[in-house]
Amino acid sequence: MNRMFGRGKAKEPPPNLNDCISSIDSRGESIDKKIDRLEGELKKYKDQMKKMREGPAKNQVKQKALRVLKQKRMYENQRDQLGQQSFNLEQQNYAIQSLKDTKTTVDAMKIGVKDFKKAYKHVNIDQIENMQDDLEDLMEQGSEIQEVMSRSYGMPELDDDDLEAELDALGDELLDEDSSYLDDAVTAPSAPTSDPGTESKDGVLVDEFGLPQIPQSAK
Repeated sequence: MNRMFGRGKAKEPPPNLNDCISSIDSRGESIDKKIDRLEGELKKYKDQMKKMREGPAKNQVKQKALRVLKQKRMYENQRDQLGQQSFNLEQQNYAIQSLKDTKTTVDAMKIGVKDFKKAYKHVNIDQIENMQDDLEDLMEQGSEIQEVMSRSYGMPELDDDDLEAELDALGDELLDEDSSYLDDAVTAPSAPTSDPGTESKDGVLVDEFGLPQIPQSAK
């Protein structure tokens, strides 16, 4: 049957926005190259016309320049149209991708809600409150046990007035102790009463430090 009637033509995949954008951008780049080439020719004709005098030869070069300029304008219009088409397709592609991302987010949120519901089925608020109450009671019992364990036994009963009197007496005893060793430390040396070099020790003149003076030799 296939040989008699031939096989059906394979169905082409639907157009893809990314492929269309790439194709349009590629065409735009090709047109840009043509515009660059025409600009080079136009510059050459302009430089040539500057060096020529008015006449038929210059007019001929001018006509060539005008033809090149016309082609350049035509390619520029085509490039602008392709650029606008590429921009429109990119906007559509962005909008479609945003919708896909939104759908993915919503689906993930739905799954999250289901997981929360399943998890909360295994949680009993009353049980948690009872457990907290039990913990509080246990903590109070622990404090009471520590208080009982820290009790002291066999300690004599002391009067607060007697303790204060003993503390005051202890302070007086500390003040009565011999503190004469501090007198030497706080006593400053007396200031000298005579000029340096006039004091004598056993008939020998001494300097301000109390050392014997060395007699100066005659010059």
